[in-house]
Amino acid sequence: MNTDLIDRLVDDLRPTRRSTLQWLLLGAVVTGALIAAAMMVAAIGLRGDIMTAPATAMFWIKLAYTSVLGLLGLLAAMALSRPEKNNWPGVWAVGGVFLLTLAGGLWQWGNAAEAIKPVLMFGGTALVCPFLIVVFSAPVLAIMLAAMRRLAPTNPALAGLAAGLASGGAGASVYAFHCGETGLLFLALWYSLGVGLVALGGALLGRVVLRW
Repeated sequence: MNTDLIDRLVDDLRPTRRSTLQWLLLGAVVTGALIAAAMMVAAIGLRGDIMTAPATAMFWIKLAYTSVLGLLGLLAAMALSRPEKNNWPGVWAVGGVFLLTLAGGLWQWGNAAEAIKPVLMFGGTALVCPFLIVVFSAPVLAIMLAAMRRLAPTNPALAGLAAGLASGGAGASVYAFHCGETGLLFLALWYSLGVGLVALGGALLGRVVLRW
């Protein structure tokens, strides 16, 4: 009897096209990032040297790092939103990107003058950087989780973790337009902490919000 009921319920269902799923989640990230950017400009503003900052390598390194983390999370969220996918073999890539950035930061720190080392590690915003990344990631994560509720993840916690990584990367990218820190080690430590907190929050929320 239960089998007959299930058969009747699924008779009219049609599989979600992969491109539809991808556009849904990409749209969620873009929409959330635009809201986060508006929040950032209104609350703390762009960095004072925003017109000249793009001429520096660190400006692009920060954006590259946060964007790659966000992209890896988005690709994982797209895969994990389908019922046939319940693991994340590509998670090693996230660790690899982090370790590469950390190694570069330690090399820069190790070769710097003693007076500069605290600046490269802590800058002037180490205490607020992770917090602000979490704040600016919040609208992205909320919209992503709402979008993923329309899909069929079979591992809610892992899908939420991926959504959190995508959201954290987007929020950190937005924050980078305010942040004037120049240390690669600062990026590896404090940006990563902020993104990691959002990913953890996504996993915890995903266990509840994405369960079906």
